[in-house]
Formats: sequence, structure tokens, C-alpha cells
Amino acid sequence: MTNVSLEVIDGDNFSLRQTFIIERLEAAMADEEDELPETELSYDQRKEIAKWFLLNAPAGEINYVAKDLKAVLSDEEVYNEAAMEAFPVYNKSHMICLEMPSRAGDVIVSSYSEITENEYLDPRTAQVAIVDHVKQICTKVRPANDEELPSLYIEEYRYALDAEIQRYVSESYPKGMCAVNCVKGKDTEGPGSDFELVVIITAMRLSPQNFCNGSWRSVWNIDFQDESQVLDIKGKLQVGAHYFEEGNVELDAKKDFQDSTIFQSADDCAMAIANIIRHHETEYLASLEVAYSKLPDNTFKDLRRKLPVTRTLFPWQNTLQFSLTREVEKELGLGK
Repeated sequence: MTNVSLEVIDGDNFSLRQTFIIERLEAAMADEEDELPETELSYDQRKEIAKWFLLNAPAGEINYVAKDLKAVLSDEEVYNEAAMEAFPVYNKSHMICLEMPSRAGDVIVSSYSEITENEYLDPRTAQVAIVDHVKQICTKVRPANDEELPSLYIEEYRYALDAEIQRYVSESYPKGMCAVNCVKGKDTEGPGSDFELVVIITAMRLSPQNFCNGSWRSVWNIDFQDESQVLDIKGKLQVGAHYFEEGNVELDAKKDFQDSTIFQSADDCAMAIANIIRHHETEYLASLEVAYSKLPDNTFKDLRRKLPVTRTLFPWQNTLQFSLTREVEKELGLGK
């Protein structure tokens, strides 16, 4: 059984690729042993294969893949090492959201909020969450140190932008989460220096009982350039969907954006940035809907051979000229 993946670039250009899913791993390994018994996979090879399957699991499905992978490998040591290496990368790339203990809030696990391998800053509550990556839980929290937080000047801009993005996300993504982190120049005490904020938006819709899962991830880097009084805005969107009822179809849509606005007060900058993000994401979503409407006429037709092996079109308008019985009798010499 193969996994057909639809990859969308710039919203409307579709390409198709095929990869083997987890059910094929055991058969493939068995085939290799039958055909080439002398080339047994090494420890590192099995670990890398296991990591590949974990890292390529669709959104919200890594635990299902891990369960099957563990059974297929039948090697606790290989699985544990692969999981320890793969889960942190997967969690950060998918920007999973974890609830902090005692209802202290939620933290988004991402490379932009990472302090150490297992510690992630929630700038909204000024707390650091300690995360168990394999279990995908937050085990405890601690107050953030002054060195881990931005200066008061930067916090003014971060806080204003966070408030605007929260408002936008609550209107557009029913189950969405967002965060605004400072990734450059967080010690800036006042005007005269550049700094950079990153807006993270993540939303998941998981419905495994209905054989479908989906996710939305967007990252917006805002470079505050003091000398030119310009805000350089770069965005990256990634939309994933996986449908696996009596099949296995995966969608991976990506899009990059670039925009700019003028350097203003904290509140004015926040409103301008939020409006730019809203505009681009809404426009991209509309382009995806147009692309989906063209799937039956364009993409799915590309899955079929343009011409049969005879290199001639089949005359559907006159099928009576063909007779299987007549052809068989002719080949066997049974005709009159």
C-alpha cells in the first residue's frame, strides 16, 4: 500500500509523490532479508529508518506511528534512541501546544521559544515550561529569569503585537494558539537599535475517528530597522492534511510571503502587522480553496496515463467495434 502525497507550492501548483507508509516497513525489511541475507541492516541504519518514519508522521499522528514502529522493530534500544532524537525535532517543527501544570497557561514548543533542549519560554506569562518531548507533556514550570526576558522597551512592542495577534487568531482559528517572541535585540533599552520579533500561529484539527487530521502553521519574522524606520516582514505558511479512510492521501501546502510597513509606535506597529498577516493568510486560504476546486479536472487526471500502450486514444464513442470474443477466437484460430 502506498501513500500518495499532494504537495502544494504557491497555492495552486500541485505535484505528486509516493512514499511507503509504516505498514510497508516490515515487508520491505523481510524482502531484503530474503533477497540479500548477507546485507543485514546495522544498528545505525535501523535507527535512521525509525527516525525517518517518526519525523515524517502527519500532524498529531506521531504516537500512532511510534506504536507501530516499536512493534515492527522489536528492539527497545533502537526505538528509544530514535524516539529521543526524533520527538524534539518533530515537536518543534509542528509547533505543538502543551498545557502547563496548574492551568498556568499554554506553551508553544518551537525553536523560537527554546531556551534549552527541554525548556521553552512562554513570553505571555513570563514562565519557562519544562517539557518531556517523548510523552509530549509539560512536567513543570518555573519563572523566567531576567536574562531570558526582553527589556521593557522591547516588551512594549511585543505585548502590543501579542494582543493584536490574539484577537486575530480568536476570530480566524477556533482552536488556534499564538505567541510573539523576541529573537534578536531583546536587551535593547530604547530607540537606536534594531530588534526582531517572531509571530507564531498554530492550529490543529484532529479527528482520527473520522480518518482525517489537519494542521495550520505560520511563522512571521518582523525585523524592526531603526535607521531606515522600516519593518521588514517575512512569513512562511504550511498547511497539512491527512485523510486515511480506505486509502492514504496527504496534503502539504507551503507558501512564503514578504511585506513591509513603517516603524511607528508600539500600538500602531501592532495593528499594521496584524492587518498584513490577516491579509496574506486570508488571501492564501482563498487560493487553496480555488486550487481544491480544480483537483478533479487537473491534478487527478494527471494520475492517469495520457495514452494507452498502443499510443492511440480509445474510441469511447464507438465501443461496438471491439469484441473480446471475436479477438480470442481469432487468436486461437476458432473462427469460421
